[in-house]
Order: sequence, then C-alpha cells, then structure tokens
Amino acid sequence: MPIVSFPANPNLLINPQSSWPSRRGNSAVVASAASRDVDSFTSKSGYLFSLSADEADSLSEYNFSRIDGMYKKKPLILLRRLAQIGTTFGYWFGLRLADEALERSEQMFKVRAAELRKLLVELGPAYVKIAQAVSSRPDLIPPVYLDELSLLQDQITPFSSEVAFNMIEDELGLPIDELFSEISPEPVAAASLGQVYQARLRRSGKVVAVKVQRPGVRAAIALDTLILRYIAGLIKKAGRFNSDLEAVVDEWATSLFKEMDYLNEAQNGIKFRKLYGGIKDVLVPKMYTEYSTSKVLVMEWVEGQKLNEVNDLYLVEVGVYCSFNQLLEYGFYHADPHPGNFLRTYDGQLAYLDFGMMGDFRPELRDGFMEACLHLVNRDFKALAKDFVTLGLLPPTAEKSAVTKALTDVFQDAISRGVRNISFGDLLGDLGKTMYRFKFRIPPYFSLVIRSLAVLEGIAIGISPNYKVLGSTYPWIARKILTDSSPQLKSSLQNLLYEEGVFRIDRLESLLSESLRTETALVQKPVVGTDSNIAMKQMLAFTFTEQGSFVREILLRELAKGLDAYGLATLDSFTFSGSGPSTSLTEEDMTNLRTFYRLISLFSGMRKAESQVKAVSKYGEALTPLDEASLVMYQLPSAQEMLPILSILPELPQESQQRLLQLPGDLVGRLVSRAFARTIRRMFL
Repeated sequence: MPIVSFPANPNLLINPQSSWPSRRGNSAVVASAASRDVDSFTSKSGYLFSLSADEADSLSEYNFSRIDGMYKKKPLILLRRLAQIGTTFGYWFGLRLADEALERSEQMFKVRAAELRKLLVELGPAYVKIAQAVSSRPDLIPPVYLDELSLLQDQITPFSSEVAFNMIEDELGLPIDELFSEISPEPVAAASLGQVYQARLRRSGKVVAVKVQRPGVRAAIALDTLILRYIAGLIKKAGRFNSDLEAVVDEWATSLFKEMDYLNEAQNGIKFRKLYGGIKDVLVPKMYTEYSTSKVLVMEWVEGQKLNEVNDLYLVEVGVYCSFNQLLEYGFYHADPHPGNFLRTYDGQLAYLDFGMMGDFRPELRDGFMEACLHLVNRDFKALAKDFVTLGLLPPTAEKSAVTKALTDVFQDAISRGVRNISFGDLLGDLGKTMYRFKFRIPPYFSLVIRSLAVLEGIAIGISPNYKVLGSTYPWIARKILTDSSPQLKSSLQNLLYEEGVFRIDRLESLLSESLRTETALVQKPVVGTDSNIAMKQMLAFTFTEQGSFVREILLRELAKGLDAYGLATLDSFTFSGSGPSTSLTEEDMTNLRTFYRLISLFSGMRKAESQVKAVSKYGEALTPLDEASLVMYQLPSAQEMLPILSILPELPQESQQRLLQLPGDLVGRLVSRAFARTIRRMFL
C-alpha cells in the first residue's frame, strides 16, 4: 500500500479520499466522526457507543462484578444482544438443517462456511477471537471452513481512518503531522480489536507500524464475556462438565482485556524481545513506548509473509524451539499464536507480531508438564496419573489405579508408534472420554497453554501434514530434564532411571539420544547418514559439562558398580576355573556387570554385539552365573575397539577434558569405598 507524505502545512492532513482540519483534543469532533463512520464490523451492534465516558473508562481491566453491575442497569441492551446472538446462530443452523433435509449439504457446504464467517464478524470481536482460536487446526476444521475462518485474522472491515487519526492525536496529545512524516492513508491490516497503519517517525525516520484500537471494542467484549460467563454458569449447574467453566471464561476474558491495553502489550513485547529475541532466526520487533498509550501502539515495521502461506518447515522448527523456551524455560509464553501473528521475513527469519495475549506458566507447573511428557513417553502411566493431579487436571481423591488403567488403554497405541509420531491433537482427542469419566478438570491456566500448543501444531500441519509438535519438542524436554537444577526434576529423573532399585540404562540411552537431536534440530538440511564419532563426541561433551553434572554423577556411580563387579568376575574366573560352577557373584553383581557392558557400549559407539546381549537376556537362566559373567566380559570392547573414543577426547572442549581427567580418581575412590563396605558386610553378616 502506498504511503502518503504530509504537505508543508502542518495544520492540514491530506488524505486521498478526504481532508479535515488537524485538531488537538477536540472530543466533539471525535464523537461526531464516530457516529458518522461506524464500520460494517460494528454496525449491527448499536450499543457500542451507548456507554458513558465514565463507564467506558471503568473497563480498563476485566472485572466481572463491575461489568455485571453496569449491564444490569441496561437490561434492554442485554436482552437485545441475547436476541441478536440467538437469532444469528439460529438462522445459520436452520439453513444447515434445511440443507440436510433437502440433501444438498455438499453443494452448499462452501456457501454456509462463507455465511458463518460473515455472521461471526457481525457478532463482533469476542466471537471473532473465539473463531481465530480454532482457525489454525486443519486436523479439526474442514478445509473450506478453515479457508473462511483464516480470513478473520486480518481482513476485518476497517473503521474510518479519520476516526483512527483523530484517536492517535487525542491519545498522544500532538498533531499527527508532528508525530509522523508519512503515514498510509488507509490501514494495511484490520483485525477484531484494532487496525494497523504504516508510518515513518518524524524524529528518527524509522518506519513503524501504528496500531489503533477500535472505538467501543471494550464495551462490546465486556457484554459478550458477561453473556458467555452466564452460559458457563448454567452449564456448570446442569452438571455437564467437571471443569470450572466460569473460571475458564474469566481466564480468557482477563487475557483478552489485557490484550486491549496497548501499553501492557508494549511491555510484553519488550520482555518477549529480551527473553527470546536472541534465539537464532527469531525476530521480535522493537516497541516505541514513548509513542504508545492504552489505545495506540507504535512498533517496528516488519515486512514478510504469513508463516502458513510459505512452505518453510525450518521456521516451524524455530517456532517449536522458541515455544519450548517460552513454556518450559522462562514460563512467559505467547498465548495467541494464530497465523496472523507469525511472519516469515524476506531474509528468512520468524517474526512475532502480537504480544497482547500472553501467559505465565509457573515453575511447579512447568516441571509437572515436563514430568508428564517424560512419563508418557516412557509408558509410566502410574506416574502420569500422579502428574495429572499435580497439574490440577485430576482431583487428589481420584482412584489412581483405575486412572492408570484408563490412561494405559488411551495412550498405549500412540506411544508404541514412537515419540516422533505422537500427535498432540490426537492425544487430546483420545483423552476426551477418559477425562469425562474420571471427572478431569481443565484449570483456567491450562486452557491457554493447550491452545498455544494446539495452534502451533495446527500451523505446522498446514505446512507438513505429518508434523508432530510433541515429537519435535521432546528432544528439548529430554535435554531440559537431564540438565535442569530443579529438585523436582532431579527427583523425577532419579525415579525414572531407577525402577525398584535397578538402574534402567535403556531409559538413559533414550533420553541421551533424544537430547542429542537438539544439536541438529535447527539445521535446515539434516545430515545424511550417521557418524558414530559425532554422536560419541556430542554425548561425551554433554556428560562432562557443568549442565551434565547430575547425569555424570549417576554414570560414575554405575561405572563404579560395574568395575567392582568386573573385578569380582575376573577374580572368580581364576579362583573357580577348575572347581565347577561356583561363584561369589550375587544377582546384583550380575546386573551391575550387564549395565557396565551397556555403558561401555553406549559411549564407545559399539553395537556389534547387540544380538549377543539379547542372547544373554534370553538364555541367561540356562547359563551358570560364572558362564554368563564370562560371556558379558568377553563382549566388552577391546583396546582397539576403544580407539575411536580415545581419538575424540582431544577434540572435546577444554572444560570437558579437565573433568574427564578427574574421572579415574573419582572411580578409584568409589571402588575403594565399595570394596571396604563389602568387606565389612561379609565380616559381620
């Protein structure tokens, strides 16, 4: 869209379609312009301009009691709105029923989708925001409806530019020509809450986006949230849902009212830029708070295309990684990630544009969410049932054993296909009946988190139908669990790796291999083939970093146990070589010896004896302990087979090499301690 320049006369703003005198704080002119230029988006909701100035000002934040009290004094407005909503939806559903009766549903499908979009626009911003929440789910919404609802992102009918420019002047207290040297005569985008102009700051010459709020939008949303909350209360009383739907509406409305406060959005943008602007290929525009108010927001202009309109799976991965950081690293997350809020810039970056609706994921909930993902992937459904209590999804009084069985039935098939094939949307769908049966609740905070993840997967599916956001996020979850200092996550990792006191090295292998995927997750062209040296280097580098200290401690403990068992087995091979099958090895020693083999194989990259390991597991009962110990010892890699790992050691970072040099001393200390404890135990027991 062309940008129109201001003329030399600073008191006159020229627009290609009209002109009017620039004014400073003339509210009468604003009211007159508003009454003349009500756009078609709000034309059927005459109540928008019926509130007094004091009433409108009282809607600066969501307060149900205040809104309820305000509209109780205006029963005719409330009844008119209820009638409008009822007749609008009733008319549309009536047409759908008629189509079915006349057997023309397929022919009229596209027509009805277009009609629904128009009706939602007529109903106003609250219903447009609800429609936007589902417009990014191609796996849930028919393609025709998806195409229509996607038009709600930024193609709402704009309101008068005269009204918008008057509002800018009134809010900022300066003539518009003193603020900007250029501004587009018409909005470049119009959405449900406001519209955007392209402009150039007079002082700095920077090109900026100027977002102006729709007149009366707070009153419109206040009335609709009041009605939705009443409906939620009726549903709750009818006992149809276990969740506190009123609280869910309150949470959504609170976020929506915060979204309408552009000063709050500016502060969110500044915080978002500080936390995530440094991520590779993520662009967070600069906010100009000195030019922003609660109804006007000025931010850096960003050029690009909608992410869902370009085939760029790499940027989807960037978005997944950024979302991981938002939800699980800092807890400050984008709660409205519809396609209109993501751009692919022309230099290949992912730009976030809207920061009005943000969420805050508390640390204990973040840890609980990661634990739930961990237990889900590892099929620990008993622990998963406890996680749901921690997350507030299940009441503490729920029957855990029954829930565990139900979760096993729901998730077993999905998990058997592998973590990379788990669909977040499918899991939610499969969980529906179980949630109703066991009185699951949807905590208010969780609705925004679920929507954030579901919408992101929806955008990804639009680009790559087989994309799974949980599968792509799990490597980051695995890395986080292996490295986080949270006592809760450390305890969860400890419990996962030790089942009834036995070390589950297979689970450690799975976590390590998944976490290593983060090393190449953001590479546009993945490396073809496998390089065991690269994998070993990554694994060793991670284990001997500061972040890997907790895992390193576990590995040292298990290596010491394995070396101790190896020493006993070696001694037994000489002591009992000619006297039969006797051995001093206990079952615990045999377990430690097998674990020792797996650990050496894991870090050496050796997989040639994998079939032999299975043979030991399968036929171990037929072998004597000494024979089995001999077989395991025989399978240990030779010095020649260890050469690849030795050649990698000089390539490790200096910090990792120093920790590696401390390894022999630590192992010797632990071995001496174990030998001393065993000697004392055998002397007195």
